[in-house]
Amino acid sequence: MDRLIYTAMTGASHVLQQQAAVAQSLSNTHTPGYRAAVNTFRAVPLTGEGLPTRTFVVDSTAGADFAPGVMQQTGRELDVAVQGQGWIAVQLEDGSEAYTRNGSLQVSPNGILQTRSGLAVAGDGGQLAIPPDTEITIAKDGTISTVPTGPKPSQVVVVGRIKLVNPPQDQLVRGADGLFRTSDGNPAEADAGVAIAAGSLESSNVNAVEAMVNMISLARQFDMQMKMLQSADSNARQASSILNIS
Repeated sequence: MDRLIYTAMTGASHVLQQQAAVAQSLSNTHTPGYRAAVNTFRAVPLTGEGLPTRTFVVDSTAGADFAPGVMQQTGRELDVAVQGQGWIAVQLEDGSEAYTRNGSLQVSPNGILQTRSGLAVAGDGGQLAIPPDTEITIAKDGTISTVPTGPKPSQVVVVGRIKLVNPPQDQLVRGADGLFRTSDGNPAEADAGVAIAAGSLESSNVNAVEAMVNMISLARQFDMQMKMLQSADSNARQASSILNIS
């Protein structure tokens, strides 16, 4: 009886958590470069005095789906998409480094190249400062060049290069903010083999139809767990009734 109760109870709890993860992925269907979460269930037997009959169900997050999204042409000079494997490095407010594939960039009022959420894009030598009144060109290797927009354009000025990295996928963990970090917390080394395409964005790799079907399946799993608890309660009542008669 204990095994049934604990398996159903913890199973229902983690089904709700997994449904929340699927809902988050579904809400990011149109977020450029988003990586869908991958969740699995596993049973964990308990050990200890009075516990051998009990088994917990654990929601084991295997990580993220790193399958590439679809490249979409935007024509916007500050949109970049990572081609193949790799990430764009950004600086967090605490000075640490995180990684994203959302290449929809902008220039802050202070002239700092940043993401749409306001995080500074990391360069080989720190933050990237864009001079005012210039046209920006981003090369395949992340090099940023500017040309004044005045009536007499002067020479091209290289202001820096976007830091592009490609750490092993098994060493990346997703944070609550949706950004990825290395598991040991150390910044990844820049990788010259990572290339980007200017004027493009990579779509999310979330399959909306598959996510909706998954949510329906999880809802049915939750109902099944609740029915198992009701069955356990009914069996316990009947057993108590038989013992009372005896």
